[in-house]
This record gives sequence, C-alpha cells and structure tokens, in this order.
Amino acid sequence: MRSLVILIVIILIAPLAATHDPMSTDTSAQFLPPSQTHLLGTDLFGRDVWSRLAHGGIHTFAIASLASIIALIPGIIGGLVLSTAHRNINRLADIAINATLAFPSLITAFVVLTLVGQNPLALALAVGSVQIAPTIRVIRGAALQVRAEEFFEAARGLGSSSRHLLSAHVIPNIAHTAAAYTGIVFSYSLLNSAALSFLGLGGQPGVPDWGVMLAEGRQAFRIAPWIGLAPGIAITAAIMIVNHAADQLGRRPRR
Repeated sequence: MRSLVILIVIILIAPLAATHDPMSTDTSAQFLPPSQTHLLGTDLFGRDVWSRLAHGGIHTFAIASLASIIALIPGIIGGLVLSTAHRNINRLADIAINATLAFPSLITAFVVLTLVGQNPLALALAVGSVQIAPTIRVIRGAALQVRAEEFFEAARGLGSSSRHLLSAHVIPNIAHTAAAYTGIVFSYSLLNSAALSFLGLGGQPGVPDWGVMLAEGRQAFRIAPWIGLAPGIAITAAIMIVNHAADQLGRRPRR
C-alpha cells in the first residue's frame, strides 16, 4: 500500500517538476536525445517528453479513476442485490453476464465510443462500462459465500433484518474483496484507456496523455525510442504497483 500512496503523490506533484510547457512545440528541437535541458528528450514536434509525461499522468489517471467509478458503483450494487435475489433471477443474470463477457472488452469499448463520440468522458464511459459485468460477478460471488457461512445463518435465525444482515455481516466481510478488485478494475481501466488512446479512439491529439504519447512514439520509434519508452515504462510501473497493492488487500483475512 505504501508504494501505491507514493505513486499517487508522484502523479499529483509531477507537473510541478515539469521543466517546459507540455504543449509548446519547437520544430528546431525535434527528436533531441535525453540531456540536461530535456531530461527525456523531445518528440517529433520538439515538445519536452518529461514535461508531457509529468502532466499526462494526471490526465491518464483521471480517466482511469472515472472509468473505475463507472464500473464499481453499479457493479457493487448489482452484485449485492443479486446475492439476495431469487434463483431464477440469478440464472437470467448469469446469461446476461456471460453474454457480455463473451465479447472482448476493447471491442465493446470501441462500440461504445462509436455510439457516444470520442472525448475523454466518452473514453471513461466506454472503458468503465465493460467492467460492470465482471464486477457484478465478483461481488455477488463474495456475498453469496458470506451468506453460506454458519454465522450468517445464525444471525438470520435470530431474526436479524435483511438490512442488518447486509450492513453488519455481508458488507464488512466482502470489503477486502471489493477493495482488492477495485485495484484490478483500475489496472484494466488504465491499460484499456491507454490502448484506446494509442489507437486514436479517445485521447485528444496534442493533449498530454500516456496513451497518446505511446502512439506518437510509435511513429518515430527507430530514430527516437525515448518518446515511446517513457510512457510505456510509466504505464507498466503504475499497473504493477496497483496490482501489487490489490494483491496485498486480497490476502488480508476476512473479519
């Protein structure tokens, strides 16, 4: 968890350490290698890669965070509701969830982007919506496992109301599962949003964004590999840190 906190702090304060305007172009400074003036070199428009990386972290994380919220709120609520629903309703829900999961998430997100337009908000909506069904499945499974425990049956036998059972037994005992899966959803959101931006389906050209930077670096990777390596390493490191924090949360014992 400490590494995740450090990552968030770095993302937030990194723009303060930017040495140049991330949007400023200079055609006379194209493809400059890393130096004291440009710590990570410059790109095909002469823009400072370090400054764009520093500012792009906030933009990339904001989209991933919004996408995670879009996925988690209906996913958690839906999972809890289905855990109390009739068996026939759960069967219908299983059919709908399996049908949703049968389609690759990037293709589904691409369809959503095609329908609602291409902008940062639409990108977050597209990436988040494809994670709702998996979230419902995970939360419902965790809640059903708690409801099968002896202590839950004992509490229900003593006459506890459904609201009390949910608040006092189900939610506290799935909290770690939900927290761990939040990290997984965020990692997928970060990766998928960067992938869609890389394909030119979400990020706005010129705006500092790690996915957009990857796409720009691809065009000149042979002569200026630092343009694509910087955001690629940043995305990989961020996902590894978030996944490690999620793994730690998932290993904590249930209360």
